[in-house]
Amino acid sequence: MLKQFFRANMPANGRAAHTPTHLIDLHQVMKAFITPVGDFIALDGVDLQIDRGEFVAVVGKSGSGKTTLINMITGIDRPTAGEVHINSTAVHRLKEGPMAEWRGRTVGVIFQFFQLLPMLTCIENIMLPMDFCNMYSQKERSERAMHLLELVDMADQAYKLPSEVSGGQQQRVAIARALANDPPILAADEPTGNLDSKTADAIFQLFQRFIAEGKTILMVTHDNELASRVTRTIVIADGRIVDEVHH
Repeated sequence: MLKQFFRANMPANGRAAHTPTHLIDLHQVMKAFITPVGDFIALDGVDLQIDRGEFVAVVGKSGSGKTTLINMITGIDRPTAGEVHINSTAVHRLKEGPMAEWRGRTVGVIFQFFQLLPMLTCIENIMLPMDFCNMYSQKERSERAMHLLELVDMADQAYKLPSEVSGGQQQRVAIARALANDPPILAADEPTGNLDSKTADAIFQLFQRFIAEGKTILMVTHDNELASRVTRTIVIADGRIVDEVHH
């Protein structure tokens, strides 16, 4: 049933022509999950273009498709149909190994629950993506990690384990880790969802600084006040983009 549905919604040649004019370009992206109670369409024909230097917020009710959209862009998940082009790379076609390395170099992912490795110190967590992608020398890795900790005001906590610092401090370390390989894109899924309003505002100000330095940020948020302070807000409902507001 699903195959018939998506075949009916694909272009005649199975793909659309693509000209890489945007940093992020999603074309007719669909994502379906098979569940015990039937097929669930998480994304339903999404078209989205984001240019360099944009700060885009994605808002919508729980289950509307926000996280699935982020996962398409980061390559954490793959579309059932449609195309995902990031900086002219056809991400939807990458195999697992190349996908992991592409992600490590191209997208810094920031999660709501931080996802720091508990047995590694803060500085070791930041050095890990550099090691994985074989970027920088060993000496440069530790120097760069410390520089990034300074950037997020966490240098004095460098050799502590994640469990030894607060939630807000863990999120700062997670942001520094996302910047480890100097990716052009940051993708943040509810990055302030577990933080108090003062800490959330400090994190948001960090994001604004990164935008000023040329990064592109896509942020899922439930915080309408934060969503009103970005370049553009995209509203998702039932797997579709239903509204778009430029600020």
